[in-house]
Amino acid sequence: MTRRNWYLLLGAILVALSAILYAIHFAIFKDSHHIYIYMLSDIAFLPLEVLFVTLIIDTLLSERDKRKSLEKMNMVIGAFFSEVGMELLRSVCTVARGSEERRELFSISGKWTDRDFRAMGEALGKQEFKVDSKEVSLNDIKNLLVGKRDFMIRLLENPLLLEHETFTDLLWAVFHLTEELEGRTDLSTLSDADYAHLSGDIGRAYNLLVREWLLYMRHLEKNYPYLFSLAVRMNPFNPDACAEIS
Repeated sequence: MTRRNWYLLLGAILVALSAILYAIHFAIFKDSHHIYIYMLSDIAFLPLEVLFVTLIIDTLLSERDKRKSLEKMNMVIGAFFSEVGMELLRSVCTVARGSEERRELFSISGKWTDRDFRAMGEALGKQEFKVDSKEVSLNDIKNLLVGKRDFMIRLLENPLLLEHETFTDLLWAVFHLTEELEGRTDLSTLSDADYAHLSGDIGRAYNLLVREWLLYMRHLEKNYPYLFSLAVRMNPFNPDACAEIS
């Protein structure tokens, strides 16, 4: 039996049961006036029931499902940073050009406050980091990204990412950078035009990566203090970062 047929059968059973109960009520009390009053009252209340069920209860359930989806999505994002993101940040952050004030702002090693997160978010909105591809190890980045290609493809297959546009943009930028680097056989003999092109690709991926990293750190700070503690100690912007607690 299909789901549609099951719904039709259930509806017919409920209508028949209601008619039987009304008939029993009339057979006992012989009062059709009383039945009509309550029937009209019930029908009049139906719009309010629709309001409560479809607009209020359904909204609450949707919000709960959305929170669960976001939680699962952040698990996927966490896996990305563990496998690819943090290493890519470390490979570029030491040579990414930005104001010294911003570099110091991101290298927090102690407790992060709401003020810190706001300041870092505002700093990202004012100016992008600039990256010169001549100053980074292109071979190391290429080996990292090519080695993790299958992992990132599996991430793209996750339907949860369809609801997270910024992280999807980051993945596409990283994939594009992977293809650009893999398409060049010798990264040590590039032309100035090639270096300039790769600088744009690395800069695009890096700026998206930093923004997503900050959002992920905020998520950990709010929901997983023990994971956040390790993430702060391993802060890629902090040159003295170390997992060990002194």
